[in-house]
Amino acid sequence: MTLLYYFYSIILSLRSMKFTLLANDPSTEARAATLTTDHGTIETPIFMPVGTAATVKGVHQRELKNDINPDIILGNTYHLYLRPGTKILEQAGGLHNFMGWQRPILTDSGGYQVYSLSANRKIKEEGVKFKSHIDGSYHVFTPERAIEIQRSIGADIIMAFDECTPYPCDYRYAKTSMERTHRWLTRCIESHQSLPMQYDFQQTLFPIVQGSTYSDLRKISAEFIAKQDLPGNAIGGLSVGEPAEEMYAMTSEVCSVLPKDKPRYLMGVGTPINLLENIALGVDMFDCVLPSRNARNGMLFTADGTINIKNKKWENDFSPIDSKGYCFADLDYSKAYLRHLFSVNEMLGKQIATLHNLSFYLWLVREARKHILAGTFGTWKTKMVRQMEPRL
Repeated sequence: MTLLYYFYSIILSLRSMKFTLLANDPSTEARAATLTTDHGTIETPIFMPVGTAATVKGVHQRELKNDINPDIILGNTYHLYLRPGTKILEQAGGLHNFMGWQRPILTDSGGYQVYSLSANRKIKEEGVKFKSHIDGSYHVFTPERAIEIQRSIGADIIMAFDECTPYPCDYRYAKTSMERTHRWLTRCIESHQSLPMQYDFQQTLFPIVQGSTYSDLRKISAEFIAKQDLPGNAIGGLSVGEPAEEMYAMTSEVCSVLPKDKPRYLMGVGTPINLLENIALGVDMFDCVLPSRNARNGMLFTADGTINIKNKKWENDFSPIDSKGYCFADLDYSKAYLRHLFSVNEMLGKQIATLHNLSFYLWLVREARKHILAGTFGTWKTKMVRQMEPRL
């Protein structure tokens, strides 16, 4: 039985994720494509809602499927490793079954969370030792362990273990960190190829470009990553405090090197304007906690700018939250009502705001896709960026 399963997993591993490029915008580097996994097809450009601990915070699975309706969501390796733990996830048959989500899932490697634990972690060549934010217990993530954990979680797309450098970061450290990330990638690839498949579907490994905000390092890293010839590629270490112009410059540098026939995933980005500007540079996939986290604090993103719904100016404004009907979610509530919910600290307010922001983000990338396919993205993007800038 073990031998049969081994050969079965080898056959599964030969199946590859399929990326089909459908259109390029004539005035920018924007692309529209499809990305096919064993759990479904993803239409790009795409935004992935963040489901850190096997849930998109504040959103019922029914609402996630029927109202927000994303093609793919993201899970967090660090948090899922700590709770509920890999044994529980394996017993459930993987994250898809555990959370009742049978569409594609991507998991990060835990590298960013380790970066955020700067006061409670130690980085060595072997890996990273860190202290749990939950109970203070110590754990070690190595490249091999990160792949093993993601095998147990069972996402369709998994990430190589990397080090995310802070901003600002001096050149010497950025170079040392980038080179270590490249060595870790080699170990991740070897581990991914040697470990048997955990479930009856393929898991695709993406490497991550690093190099801080140094153009030469970004180019070196992108060239190294491209040579690995993996099915997709990610760009990490941005949106960590650097000015937007530096983010765009680094993204442009990397996208000019990464192969055009494979998906490009910009990790942890960003605002609605960030999404459109990076789509114009050739990025296909995004994730960020911003729409849901800001929603819980009363900030709403709209096609006409951002709204702080807690402001008194909305107290007797009975117009819809999204007066132009851009959102997918059926949110027939007034600004006055939503402000009231926040003023009395009613959890429904945070839920409605989260639904609004996530549905707006999904509307935005899908509208971008329509304009790419029509060849009108460049003009539309310029108009939308200007339109979304105000704080209302």
